[in-house]
Amino acid sequence: MRVDEFDFDLPEDRIALRPVHPRDAARMLCVDPRSDEPFQDRTFSVLADLLSPGDALVFNDTRVIPAQLSGVRHRKEAAAKVAVTLLKPLDASHWLALARPAKRLREGDRIAFGNDGNVCLAGTLWACVDKRREDSGEVTLSFDFHGSALDEAIATLGKMPLPPYIASRRAADNEDTHDYQTIYAREQGAVAAPTAGLHFTEQLMEAVRDKGVSEHFVTLHVGAGTFLPVKSDDTRDHEMHAEWGEVDEETARALNQTRARGGRIVAVGSTSMRLLESAVDESGQIKPFTGETDIFITPGYRFKAVDAMVTNFHLPRSTLFMLVSAFSGIKTMKRAYAHAIAQGYRFYSYGDACFLNPA
Repeated sequence: MRVDEFDFDLPEDRIALRPVHPRDAARMLCVDPRSDEPFQDRTFSVLADLLSPGDALVFNDTRVIPAQLSGVRHRKEAAAKVAVTLLKPLDASHWLALARPAKRLREGDRIAFGNDGNVCLAGTLWACVDKRREDSGEVTLSFDFHGSALDEAIATLGKMPLPPYIASRRAADNEDTHDYQTIYAREQGAVAAPTAGLHFTEQLMEAVRDKGVSEHFVTLHVGAGTFLPVKSDDTRDHEMHAEWGEVDEETARALNQTRARGGRIVAVGSTSMRLLESAVDESGQIKPFTGETDIFITPGYRFKAVDAMVTNFHLPRSTLFMLVSAFSGIKTMKRAYAHAIAQGYRFYSYGDACFLNPA
């Protein structure tokens, strides 16, 4: 399909720069393509009303690391400021990262991150540039620390990696340390939040349990690639980024039993959706899964694992808008987004939510 089919106009004032409080006070647009009333305006706090006893909610329990580091590049007598966003650990001391401006770096350069005394040993975290890709700005960094010592240093010096459409308008602060993390985050490794889960509160989780809905956790470490624009003109030419995920055997078995009993599997977020659809076989059985997935879901895809989904509002021409268009229908989702814009819904990571039924 042509990528411009997934375009739409979004006023800048619809982009949320802060979340609402409490989290479940966000608005929620319920979309049902098969209904005579396909769009209903609600609040997220009533999510349990949309679920039935025996349904299963599937959450992504990845935890966002403070992946943005500021440093100074040293090359002989010359020095220059650089900013780095960690993308993916390669081993105990090496990270794939995105550098800005990348043109200031060469292989062999040394970078000092932080020197304010917050990190042990001279108060500085040092890294060496092992590799550099000129076309993408990606670098491989070899840190002087490794393992838990490196994790601790990054946690001390790093800042939350806000999405570019927020970071370009304000700096990350202490509020984001809490706001840009789900209440159930536990598996370290994401550099972007699974934002549909940001709306859940302990009270809402309890209401869902009281409804007789089971909760299950999978892990997909969301990468910065989730924000990459689709540069090709046709979806067939887009190369999807890969992200590491895991569905354990117990979770796979429980979700298959949910389906066997007539319950629905409801994915909380596009990350849970992509992981479950990566783990399912052609017969609809979810299998244990560990590894990277680069599944790219566009209209025409046949969903086998998920019956409904909770998600936020996504960027035009993005792979995520393509995914929801595949699930609920591109015409329906364009109308849904037009409705949301007209009704003043807030968009993107800190914005409002959708509850989507399939076409």
